[in-house]
Amino acid sequence: MPPVHIRERGKAKKGTIKRLLKTLFKLYPIRLSFALFCIVFNSFANLSSSIFANFITNVIKMSVFPTDPLASTNPFVGSYTVTAMGITIQNTNATYLLIGMAGVYAFGVFAAWWWNRTMAIVTQLFMNRFRKEMFNHLQDLPIKYFDTHKKGEIMSLFTNDIDTIRQFISQALPMSLQAGLAVVFCFTAMILNSIWLTLVTIVCSIAMFYSIKVIGGRAAKYFMKQQRQVAVVEGNIQEAINGLKVIKVFTHEEESTAQFDEMNGLLKDYATEANIHGNVTGPINMNIGNFMYILTAITAFLMLVIPGFDNLTVRGLEPVDMNTFWGMVIAFLMMSRMFANNINNFSQQVTFIVMGMAGASRCFELIDEKPEYDEGYVTLVHIKKNKDGSFEETNERTRDFAWKHPHKDGTTTLTEVKGDILLDHVDFSYDGKKLVLKDVSIFAHPGQKIALVGATGAGKTTITNLINRFYPLMDGKVRYDGININKIKKDDLRRSLGFVLQDVNLFTGTVMDNIRYGRLDASDEECIKAAKIANAHDFITRLPDGYNTMLSGDGANLSQGQRQLLSIARAAVADAPVMVLDEATSSIDTRTERLVQKGMDQLMKGRTVFVIAHRLSTIQNAEAIMVLDHGEIIERGNHNDLIAKKGYYYQLYTGAFELE
Repeated sequence: MPPVHIRERGKAKKGTIKRLLKTLFKLYPIRLSFALFCIVFNSFANLSSSIFANFITNVIKMSVFPTDPLASTNPFVGSYTVTAMGITIQNTNATYLLIGMAGVYAFGVFAAWWWNRTMAIVTQLFMNRFRKEMFNHLQDLPIKYFDTHKKGEIMSLFTNDIDTIRQFISQALPMSLQAGLAVVFCFTAMILNSIWLTLVTIVCSIAMFYSIKVIGGRAAKYFMKQQRQVAVVEGNIQEAINGLKVIKVFTHEEESTAQFDEMNGLLKDYATEANIHGNVTGPINMNIGNFMYILTAITAFLMLVIPGFDNLTVRGLEPVDMNTFWGMVIAFLMMSRMFANNINNFSQQVTFIVMGMAGASRCFELIDEKPEYDEGYVTLVHIKKNKDGSFEETNERTRDFAWKHPHKDGTTTLTEVKGDILLDHVDFSYDGKKLVLKDVSIFAHPGQKIALVGATGAGKTTITNLINRFYPLMDGKVRYDGININKIKKDDLRRSLGFVLQDVNLFTGTVMDNIRYGRLDASDEECIKAAKIANAHDFITRLPDGYNTMLSGDGANLSQGQRQLLSIARAAVADAPVMVLDEATSSIDTRTERLVQKGMDQLMKGRTVFVIAHRLSTIQNAEAIMVLDHGEIIERGNHNDLIAKKGYYYQLYTGAFELE
């Protein structure tokens, strides 16, 4: 079967249930079709008790009041011809009917077991696939999505919202379908039995469905609010845990608790209202069902005692006497009770249906987010250089790279990666309103070290974010070895860039695994060499298990400086042609910084390097220093030239700011 992609465009709210069911049947058509058959048969088996009861009652009546004096008076032996609800069975007795009822019930039990088993399997298969689809799509979303959504809210999609879908598929969907089928079967059987009594059922059913519509609609509104508020609360918890040290340092425990109490209180209010409305429909419908049962019995009795009050069926008017009364009434009352119970069962599933709809709606909203668009077609390949200076593409891993550039005429050219970066009159805005970068032009020749300095918020990190295409430009171009980076595939572009970020992220795994994250095919020897370059080898060997020491909680068992050293080692093992160092030594003491700087100098040899630094002593040897202020380059030159100008850079370096 060809793969069916859950990532299908559609309405995220109004058409959520339809979209979810459509996806389920596309993925598992055979399993669900057989489960549907089992549900139908199980519903019929549950109804069969009232049908068989009607036949057995007639057999007993015929044995007690035989029309033939020679007939048997034992309902369990002999041969009878009985009619009920317009159906005639010949040559039968109570024994055969009980055996038949037992057989139908046995198959009904098997059908119930099978559809429960099938739905459990389908649910887990779908949840597994759905989570994978969501997570894979999450990897393809632009950075902007994560800038505008809290981590806790995103995590809530994979936990709370997915769980509501599980409840809907495994419980609410089959139970609602079973209840609906039972209602249809019961209604059909009741019409065959007595239209007058069916009218009583219809009147009471209208009241039942009205209560489900009104109260269930209110429940739906509050369940939707509850799901959204759960995400808000989880986002607040995640934010508070990440910033726990800050909360304690500034003694904001009470304020943080008050903020949480407010959000949690709102969640409590929504959940209370949702559950009140969701749970009250059951008792209301149960009492309506009891009233319907009594009213049906009274109506049936009036049909017996009022002269001329004949029973109306699809076969026409039939007189009511003691010979037909008990079979009809007993069967109808059983069907009436079953009818009311199934409507009540359906009303109890409304809560899970609404919660599943709310959860699926939020999950589909994530899946419908537009992925990061990549129109690039230029790829990064390894090359092997010949003695005459020419080079050719190779499948072997080498330290030399080239851009493989296919052209419209069918030809392909290889451009050696040298690290020539050009920002040509670049404008950029995060929100499309306020410009963060204004007419920025920077050129970095191969092997040059370019430093970006300026006050916080000047736009330094934004420039590096544009080089790796985290955000689209508003105007201008960025060229890499003469190629517009929009033509380069994002994955290949980012493989050619090595990053050491100010915020270090370590993953659960060994120290070796975290270093190897820079290049997954790196050998242990290459990882150790990279650690030595970053001056991390010494402290790693002092860890309990050395390079095999397990890290968890973002490296919580390491100091901030040690975490930064591992980040530098990770960039070193990547061995990329261009390096971007965003405050790479901000968390390292002065003595270690000197040692690391030597390793960094070795790492930067032959590479184009962009350095963002607040410690201006670390970028004095840069070939060019760009001084930014409010998104504009106001000064450029090397360290000595800028000091001689005694401008903004001079003030940053010496701290000689004039007090305003």
